[in-house]
Amino acid sequence: MDLRTRALAAFAALAVSFGLAGGTASAGEPAGRPGDIVSSAPTSFHPLPGQPTNSKAWHITYRSTTARGAPAVVSGTVIVPQDGRTGPRPLVTYAVGTVGLADHCAPSAGFPYGTTMEANLIQLLTARGWAVAVTDYEGLGTPGEHTYAVGRAEGHAVLDAARAAQRLPEAGLGTKSPVGIMGYSQGGQAGGWAAELHDSYAPELDVRGTVTGGVPANLLKTAEHNNGNIGAGLILMAATGQDAAYPELKLDSYLNDKGRSYVGFLKKHCVIVDTAAGLFKRISDVTVKNPLYESDWQRVLRSSDLGSHAPDHPVYLYHGVIDELIPYEVGKQLRADWCTRGTTVQWKSLPLGEHVLGVISESVPAANWLADRFAGRPAAGNCQARTA
Repeated sequence: MDLRTRALAAFAALAVSFGLAGGTASAGEPAGRPGDIVSSAPTSFHPLPGQPTNSKAWHITYRSTTARGAPAVVSGTVIVPQDGRTGPRPLVTYAVGTVGLADHCAPSAGFPYGTTMEANLIQLLTARGWAVAVTDYEGLGTPGEHTYAVGRAEGHAVLDAARAAQRLPEAGLGTKSPVGIMGYSQGGQAGGWAAELHDSYAPELDVRGTVTGGVPANLLKTAEHNNGNIGAGLILMAATGQDAAYPELKLDSYLNDKGRSYVGFLKKHCVIVDTAAGLFKRISDVTVKNPLYESDWQRVLRSSDLGSHAPDHPVYLYHGVIDELIPYEVGKQLRADWCTRGTTVQWKSLPLGEHVLGVISESVPAANWLADRFAGRPAAGNCQARTA
């Protein structure tokens, strides 16, 4: 999509958020539903620069819901293989891992140029004949700040991306498409939240299974693990995301001059640069007082924890034993919580899996598991098996 088209799409989203565009709610008219399309325009999907794919793609903006239940407009991409098949086909709503806080980091911004991380993994799904909807998440590619690591907002965005894909006439999917949820890292948090929210928020979606891995299911434990570690930059990114969703937290009041400068830097760059800039920093390096010790921050961070509600469909959950960013114990606890609540969980421990290697090594086995769910085969699960 060219810059003019992207600008028009962004303006449409802004207009809707302020009640300016036709189709928004006015007196006597019903409000739009979550998942309704606000704007759409043809774009392209390239796993690598210049690499062609036999697919069509559309950049969309669609209605969703914030963590607090307010209306929002989110952007994303719908990708449909051009394989001659017509009518309903499996649809995966795909949640990418951390890309950054700046709008130009959004997955939809990189797809036309082959620069979006995980695009090759997405291509493995379209090669199976599956359509894929990829959310940019709230505030990434649309007006406002990205609510990074805010679980409920992410879950809404993931489920509403599936709704939007089904409601996009050009995609030819319709409402009978069986749906799978897939994500890793931040995408694992988003996918896990989508799985937990499905029965209450989007029960009309025919969700057959969720694949989720490397899940930061407990943000406080994840922050403690990364403080002064190689993933230290992710702590301040997550704090910035929470502050975007809950401005009463007043992150700025906790930051020293170095911290304020660092947050400004994070908001302008993508994950690789942000992670490098944050290597081995400690929270005490950038704050005058640690917000994670405060009751309001702890309450908000715990509100993004997973495991308190059973997904109403089978889950494939995996985690690397030597994951350097998300503690293995956090993944094990999520498995235990979901199993205790009666979810059919296929748990897989990756003995050689550090964080990035985990999503790569499990991409095919996880997709095979999801293919069985699309085919109607029952999921056995292994909740009774002991874990190390």
